[in-house]
Amino acid sequence: MTRSIIDPITRIEGHLRVEMEVTNGKVSEAWVSGGCFRGMELVVQDRTPEDAAQIVQRICGVCPVSHAHSSAIAGEHAYGIKISNNARIIRNLIEGAQFLHSHILWFYNLAALDYVNPLNALKADPADAYDLALAAGTSTNSDFVALKERLAKFADNGQMSIFSGAWFEADKGQAYKLDPELDLICTAHYLEALQMQAKASEVAALLGGKMPHVMTLIPGGTAWVPTEEKLDDLWALVNEIYDWVESTMIPDTLAIAPAYVDALTWGKGVGRYIAWGVFENENMEMNDRYLPAGVLDESLNLSDVEESMITEYMGHSWYKGDETYTSPYFVTEPEFTEYYKEGTDTVSDRYTWVKCPAYDGKPAEAGGLSRVLVAYKRNVPFIVEQVDAFTKALGIQLGQAQSTLGRTAVRQIETLYIAGLMKEWVQELMEAVKGGDSEYFRKPETITGSGTGFWEAPRGALYHHEDVKDGKITGYQIIIPSTWNLAPHDAQGNNGPMEEALIGVPVEDIEMPINALRTVHSFDPCTACAVHVSEPATGKSFKTVTSPWGVK
Repeated sequence: MTRSIIDPITRIEGHLRVEMEVTNGKVSEAWVSGGCFRGMELVVQDRTPEDAAQIVQRICGVCPVSHAHSSAIAGEHAYGIKISNNARIIRNLIEGAQFLHSHILWFYNLAALDYVNPLNALKADPADAYDLALAAGTSTNSDFVALKERLAKFADNGQMSIFSGAWFEADKGQAYKLDPELDLICTAHYLEALQMQAKASEVAALLGGKMPHVMTLIPGGTAWVPTEEKLDDLWALVNEIYDWVESTMIPDTLAIAPAYVDALTWGKGVGRYIAWGVFENENMEMNDRYLPAGVLDESLNLSDVEESMITEYMGHSWYKGDETYTSPYFVTEPEFTEYYKEGTDTVSDRYTWVKCPAYDGKPAEAGGLSRVLVAYKRNVPFIVEQVDAFTKALGIQLGQAQSTLGRTAVRQIETLYIAGLMKEWVQELMEAVKGGDSEYFRKPETITGSGTGFWEAPRGALYHHEDVKDGKITGYQIIIPSTWNLAPHDAQGNNGPMEEALIGVPVEDIEMPINALRTVHSFDPCTACAVHVSEPATGKSFKTVTSPWGVK
């Protein structure tokens, strides 16, 4: 048995450490540790729900819209508000823009370098790359000759800039399996993606006043009012993004996947999935959202979401006590102890700032794979059609999508779905404006109550709960997607979703465990989002916390 550690994990948001025991060339045990501590819920204490929708966005710069949205929904439930149809469409558009930004950024600029080697592209014949792109049905927007020349200058200079730090030599140089021409194509799309994710953020800024941390998404609806000029800009941007996504992301996925089919055999995880649903339909029902809510058990049987089934366990995280709290009554207090047991290299009983949530007493995965599987089981036509086509193209069954490659691949189906919906929503908004509908905001009917905002961030199931009295927040709770995925061992010793996904992953080189890194990146982790604390009962807070790496 040997020990393999990746610390820090790069190409993610936040600070993450993965420690693994490797036996006979495979991971036999894993510990996932979030090394970042933040306190957020207490910041909104005694403030208004309107303030909260702005403040909680500061949890994350990648998915701020989702936090504003979930907070606004919680406030609207507390206030007894059902938003107007125009507000629904506009909020779908701003959320969709953020999803497109995050998905494009994650696939090409964060995860792709686990599979694509830009250095290998230096061996490519640009003419053959062009022919291959046509055969694969992917886009040929870039000048492959000029790109190869740029890469050569990078290599000659010895400074690989955005392509540095990857494990291109892992597994004795055999870890990266694409032909040079496909590496050149995908490197071109990597660079195009930098522009396209910026276009998506431009949509969010147009609707939100700025991005990140939009200003127009508020309890009661939206503060954004469309004009003819803004609608023209919105229409042009949305169509440009759709055209690129449609011509690039799924074709690239299908071109890359055959070289890494072994990644369909590991990385499954706990095999249970949660999705709270995202993008409101006209009836505003969770189960009828464009990406609907649902819970899937180990046999992929579907059930509806029940808030009382959500719990959080503290016994393996750096908080006082070892209680299990039930939604929405979470009370925690930070207390760092140690990562390793004193004087040993044995991981301590408490080893992360991430809490341990569970649904019906069991760990569950959140994220793009969860949403797609739930939508498939809810018979969303586009998702069913695309998933069936994807599994047929790879010659696999649906269950094999529960893997490192499957988790990585199906998110592109969701990306195309959202890009298409964005076009529909822009058209729907234009028709509403033409028809004279000018309602964008509704005032509250009451200023006392409680509400939960079940929603989705790009990384998965997002939960905001608030108690309001006379217009002021008396209690606030948040459970972030990565809290589910990065959860430590539970009270029974069961691994969290990412820990379980790492079990059985092949490791040839413990200093460059590339397959483990691929598995981690397939979850698109965000540890800064995952770590929060509140103790509404006492109002306690903190000033200095020591991390396991000695940083104060």
